[in-house]
Amino acid sequence: MISEFDKKLLNIIQGDLPLSKRPFALVAKRLGAKESFVLERLNSLKAEGYIRRLGAFFDSERLGYKGTLVALAVEPDMVAAVAEVINSYPGVTHNYERDGSYNLWITLLSLNAEEEEGIISAISAIPGVNRLLNLPASEKFKVNVQFNLE
Repeated sequence: MISEFDKKLLNIIQGDLPLSKRPFALVAKRLGAKESFVLERLNSLKAEGYIRRLGAFFDSERLGYKGTLVALAVEPDMVAAVAEVINSYPGVTHNYERDGSYNLWITLLSLNAEEEEGIISAISAIPGVNRLLNLPASEKFKVNVQFNLE
């Protein structure tokens, strides 16, 4: 169970993290705590699995990137190994395992079609990858989920 302080902290970092050189000092001040305590709590919450990722989201299209979703049919006993190799490619923002014949899905950002094709070709050659579907983004959807924990 997480504390009331942790709930308040998580609410702030989900959508109201200040843009500054020391954002956690500002969060700490807002919560009536020390910056070191806020950082300690964030590290603990991450270690305990309450926080998966802490970072900014950028508009990749405005930065010149194109995105695609790639579905892979991977030998079930090779999923972890394939995912580890895929994570080494620049532009792979994340991957996730799913049920079904296409059991590993990735998102890929690249600067141009040639770069995308090269990475997808390399991924398709990874041992354990049986089939691959490239599903380029045709429309942009941004899902912003914030959980009110109080």
